[in-house]
Amino acid sequence: MKKLSEQIENYIKLNPKESQILDLHTYRKNYNKKEVVFRAGNIAHQIYFVAQGCVRLFYNVDGLDKTAFFYTEGQFICAGESFTFNIPARENYQALEKTELYIFTRTNIEKLTQMIPKLEVLARIAVENELITSQRVIASFVTKSPEERYLDLIITQPELFQRVPQQYIASFLGVSPETLSRIKARVYKKLRS
Repeated sequence: MKKLSEQIENYIKLNPKESQILDLHTYRKNYNKKEVVFRAGNIAHQIYFVAQGCVRLFYNVDGLDKTAFFYTEGQFICAGESFTFNIPARENYQALEKTELYIFTRTNIEKLTQMIPKLEVLARIAVENELITSQRVIASFVTKSPEERYLDLIITQPELFQRVPQQYIASFLGVSPETLSRIKARVYKKLRS
């Protein structure tokens, strides 16, 4: 709960009573490596907060998994379209390592925002952050080469290379694992020169 409280404190201040209410209306769940958190086809009724671990967002396209994003500590996860419009989700979420999530159900979110109205601000910020992240990913695919996206990932999230299997990083970058190996070799060669 401490990590969740710290993240919330970045945006809004909660008094001890509000913190206790928050604690009573969320629950924690642990996931093992490779365990599915949420599956496409289901309707999203929860928002997740990553307290510890790494979660992969992926889509199944013609029988192949396509990785779209990685969530790590301090980030909120939500199948937004499904959650908002009560329709089946197209995305899947999978823990890539032992992962601890705090879960907010739709019912508890409604209760929390009634009891602590300033949590509406947090909900808005979580949605805005998700939108900004999505726009950055789309922009990078439109404006950058796979090598440039690889370099961006090294700069912005270097820890992923220690935590995430290469095939998922390759999928996220939109290349095959073999192409990723060639990109790594070219980048390494450039950095050594």
